[in-house]
Amino acid sequence: MNPRRKKRLAITSSIIVAFAVATGLVLYALSQNIDLFYTPTEIVEGKGNEKAMPQVGQRLRVGGLVVPGTVRRLDDNLRVSFRLIDNGPAEVTVEYQGILPDLFREGQGIVAQGILVEPNRIVASEVLARHDEEYMPPELARQLKGIEHVPPSQWQTQPNASNDTEEGGGYDR
Repeated sequence: MNPRRKKRLAITSSIIVAFAVATGLVLYALSQNIDLFYTPTEIVEGKGNEKAMPQVGQRLRVGGLVVPGTVRRLDDNLRVSFRLIDNGPAEVTVEYQGILPDLFREGQGIVAQGILVEPNRIVASEVLARHDEEYMPPELARQLKGIEHVPPSQWQTQPNASNDTEEGGGYDR
């Protein structure tokens, strides 16, 4: 092989290797930032036909309804714990430290993003409350079909401590 061909082969080979390394690094970085969406039943029983279970330590998003009576304030700080359900018997416990959204309520649909620390317990870094009573992602609507959900517009009001009229009332929880 003449020196000119050797030089071209070396340059071409180095470009291909550099491209392969760059592609590998990009794919690795993206895999660290992927948050898969699960329902509580999919976390406990597995997702899809293969029944693929999420791994402990995996980042994920879970969506469902907050089980009434399960919201617990932990300690004297902003830590809160609650359980989520969908149409199956499975429940997932979510722990969150921070200020919950204003629309967060028991019986309300939420999406929590966090890390699975046990097979049915998630430590959330973000909690999102659904803001529109009518819209729900189709896959979540199918999962929640049959679960009784009382929209906020139908909640009974009670008089506020500072105002004895119905207008200033809070929500029954």
